[in-house]
Amino acid sequence: MLRWERATVGTSKTSWPGVDRFEAELEDGTTIPALAYRELTGKPVKGEQVLLNTNALRRELGTGGEALVVARTEALPEVEEITGHMVKARYTPQQTMVDAIDDPDGEHYDTVRASTDIAGMPVVVADLHSSLPAIIAGIRARRRTARIAYVHTDAAALPAAYSRTAARLRESELLAAVISAGQSFGGDLEAVTVHSALLGAKHVVGADVAIVIQGPGNLGTGTGWGFSGVQAAEALHAASVLGGTPIATLRVSGADERDRHRGLSHHSSTTYGKALLAPVHLPVMSPTDSRYNSFHESVRKQVKSTILKPAKKRGVVHEITEVDAKGLRDALEEMPVRMTTMGRTLAEDYPSFQYAALAGRCAADRLPTS
Repeated sequence: MLRWERATVGTSKTSWPGVDRFEAELEDGTTIPALAYRELTGKPVKGEQVLLNTNALRRELGTGGEALVVARTEALPEVEEITGHMVKARYTPQQTMVDAIDDPDGEHYDTVRASTDIAGMPVVVADLHSSLPAIIAGIRARRRTARIAYVHTDAAALPAAYSRTAARLRESELLAAVISAGQSFGGDLEAVTVHSALLGAKHVVGADVAIVIQGPGNLGTGTGWGFSGVQAAEALHAASVLGGTPIATLRVSGADERDRHRGLSHHSSTTYGKALLAPVHLPVMSPTDSRYNSFHESVRKQVKSTILKPAKKRGVVHEITEVDAKGLRDALEEMPVRMTTMGRTLAEDYPSFQYAALAGRCAADRLPTS
């Protein structure tokens, strides 16, 4: 079901590359916040009429706090001709044509076609988009000049442009590229699968580390398997079969009110303990670290009982990888983006970001020293 509403474009709000935000005046005179993807609709002009989809806004969904522009009724966006023929958001009314790195007509096709593996490149996978800047902070705390690519998967927000965080990280040159994989679109590079996105990260972008996470808008149901973050298992499988070094970010919280997410989240237990068919690194805080306390000991025990044991019964042997946390707080606070997860800030739920940063540092520790 789509909830349609007509509106007039009003005052512009804070925007970022690929996204235009503004106040929209409805037919009854009230105003609501609205968002347009320039790739799909062009740039809305103040005073013109637009058609909005207000589903998420009217349902008060956490991520979808704005109406989305479906069309500008008085203007058509300019058509930018491309050489490729790959379609994203396929068979929806707003399916979009892209130049993909694995498109036979694309400039990177020969490179991707000739690539067979990613030569041990560390691939850090997480289920929450809020982990992205924290993972980068962890990498940079050890290897400040590491070249990092972010693969935006299609389990949540399909438009890569929706991520204000990724846009800011690109502007700050903390990300070398955003690659939109699967049905997601709008990155610096497009890929048909996570596999080809990882090949592109290594051989087109020249990345030292790749990070794979769904976009904003994680979907959870409270059931054992009904959450979009389970897709992380597929990304870790891709990293493994391509000869990378798979690193699984633990979803941890010290402040979540829901028991299933306190300490080690059941999402990590399910994804890494039950869905994974390949061994991965599971970064935890080193017991020799002066910051190690009963909380970290509890997380470690949860990892052993809910991830290692179930996986081993299926013949998969993961590795608990101890990482020191020295300097990570400073590295996190230096990041040029606001750190929040599930509405909680760095100060309110530090462990959530700390464990993502540990995963980043784990990746940096596996880079060549020369």
